[in-house]
Amino acid sequence: MNGRAFFSWSGGKDSMLALHRALAAGWRVEALLAMFDESGRRSRSHAIPPHLMQAQAEALGVALVIGRAGWADYEAVFTQQLRRFAAQGLTHGLFGDIDLQAHRDWEEKVCASAGLVAELPLWQQDRRALVDELLALGYRARVVCVDARFLDASFCGREFDARFLADLPAGVDACGENGEFHTFVFDGPRFAQPVAHDVVQVHELRQQAPAPGHHFVAELR
Repeated sequence: MNGRAFFSWSGGKDSMLALHRALAAGWRVEALLAMFDESGRRSRSHAIPPHLMQAQAEALGVALVIGRAGWADYEAVFTQQLRRFAAQGLTHGLFGDIDLQAHRDWEEKVCASAGLVAELPLWQQDRRALVDELLALGYRARVVCVDARFLDASFCGREFDARFLADLPAGVDACGENGEFHTFVFDGPRFAQPVAHDVVQVHELRQQAPAPGHHFVAELR
């Protein structure tokens, strides 16, 4: 099945593999929807700066659409953009989630409220098999954020590759689906050219809202 769709884009490896599969299946992906913080300086969750996400989109040949929101109005801003997509004739939303039911429930809810249908190309696939598929296809990604509960600062800024996977402590998911780490994809078979970038520094981030958290984040340029 295929149709006109937007992709809910994080810039990370799972998004990339889901997009790769969607394009291979014949979906017409007309926009990458990326949500940023209120300032527009960093993407939500992955903390990717806009110029690098724009470079990703250009290399992939898909238009980037950016939404800015705080956590309090995130759903409202997201849903408003979905309604714009529906008005343009898009019929589906594509998402990169693998097996977190709460995420799928939310995605189906917001899509339905805009008259769209949610599709998840990676749903219920084996996590490690997805990692192996991504690397076998030749995609390259950098680890840009790690949760300090699971990984120390030395894991942040590294390339997501076989060595990184081998170094993961016991109990840390290779896919990072539990929030252990996030990535930035910068090259692979769907890219017209690699996205040039540098890791400026790795800094510590502690937050109190919407929930307490302690992370290490790679600043990219």
